[in-house]
Amino acid sequence: MSEGIGVTNLRLKYPGDDAPLLFQGVSFSIKPGEKVLLLGPSGCGKSTLLQVLSCIVPDIIEIPLKADEIRTPSRSGYVFQDPDTQFCMPYVDEEIAFVLENLQVPREKMPALIDYYLGLVGLQFEDTHTLIGQLSQGMKQRLAIATVLALEPEVLFLDEPTALLDEEGTEQVWDTIQAISAEKTLVIVEHKISGILEFIDRLIVMSPDGGLLVDGSPQGVFQAYKKEIADYGIWYPGVWDDNEMERVSGKVDASVIQNAKPVMTFRNFVGTRGGQIKTSVDNLSVYPGDWITVVGANGAGKSSLLLAIMRLIPTHGSCWIEGVKGSKVEQLAEQVGFVFQNPEFQFVTNSVEEELAYSLPEEAQDVQGAAIELLLREYDLLALRKRHPFQLSMGQKRRLSVASAMVRGPRILLLDEPTFGLDARGTLRMLDQLERLRASGTVIVMVTHDHEIVKRCATRVWQVEDGRVTEMPAAKLPAPAAHQRGGAPLLCK
Repeated sequence: MSEGIGVTNLRLKYPGDDAPLLFQGVSFSIKPGEKVLLLGPSGCGKSTLLQVLSCIVPDIIEIPLKADEIRTPSRSGYVFQDPDTQFCMPYVDEEIAFVLENLQVPREKMPALIDYYLGLVGLQFEDTHTLIGQLSQGMKQRLAIATVLALEPEVLFLDEPTALLDEEGTEQVWDTIQAISAEKTLVIVEHKISGILEFIDRLIVMSPDGGLLVDGSPQGVFQAYKKEIADYGIWYPGVWDDNEMERVSGKVDASVIQNAKPVMTFRNFVGTRGGQIKTSVDNLSVYPGDWITVVGANGAGKSSLLLAIMRLIPTHGSCWIEGVKGSKVEQLAEQVGFVFQNPEFQFVTNSVEEELAYSLPEEAQDVQGAAIELLLREYDLLALRKRHPFQLSMGQKRRLSVASAMVRGPRILLLDEPTFGLDARGTLRMLDQLERLRASGTVIVMVTHDHEIVKRCATRVWQVEDGRVTEMPAAKLPAPAAHQRGGAPLLCK
């Protein structure tokens, strides 16, 4: 790999007559050992470009492309946005052993190497012969990184490798990658940029149409092109402070909170998986206009809490929700909107607009067209209305999953990492939309690892430790989130 990797005059087009042409003559080179970060708005083609450089496109995924030259590495490792897409085996130890076996590592050396690579990404198990399906998404992502490190690659392609990790896990993964990559080439797609800029050599910024805006040092790029980067909705240092906004309404409408009664109440509520308790809530009540952020380490039980509320896992005890008659999923869905951590879990149709129409109740068919048009516009999906949901970028899939949960106008929204994979514009726009719903009395229960969202948007914070859910006292909330019930967070409109 002495001459490095890169592309010259790359052009690519997704299948479909209405699909736009991407990478209209894109050219760049990456020298051996360079650390390069690709930035750009959601849907601009960052992940696809990474897959071209790694030979996944077109060798494995057949997408029409042309180029004068494509230089790819002889030994590389690729970490996908969704870790489930790259696992080959059902158990943790078998997944890493599969890699080692392909490298012809003697069997007797495998146990020590399995422990070594798991340790690099901060994973510890009493028994490494653990089902991958029982891990949290964050733990799966760490396992995916461990399997790639076992390849001892010359080039590491990392597609948002820390998107599902908590702050501690994110820091640990980047520290690990930095420590083991001194002689390796890194090509990274990542929205969470705060932890990696210090060891990045180059920043390549892409425009919405897949072209290259600028290629240079991180400091120089952010200084010279801050306006363009902000206009494209790309993350940059200080973006949160630059987007402080005035509120449409400082508090929930008085008519909503006057003599407010709980809309959801927990009493000794327990959710289980495989016979084991994964989440428990002793005594909590939720009121109109609450924006509750659910925080905790990876694997603590945050996602299990939302699954239990929707009765998607076995439960015991009481979780009463106003207006819900029964405990079946379809009964709960009349009042509760749910967004999975993996948006693909909830797609059931063949186009974006069909996905939105599918979620509408039968009695709303007469206003279906107007409702769909409004959501397509609000979630920036108009140009994608005919696209199959699985053909969207991760950020676009996320916007569609949230939009489809909004169709019925639920009184309670359960959101599991809804900003994962979103650019700055998509994140801020979604938070604005959620705030408008909160101001009208909708309850938002959001699992998030984003400290800025907790600080700026939450009215309450629930901490999850070893499955146990407790309310974080207002005095301990990160400023400025310590509001009274029904008070207004500071960021979102």
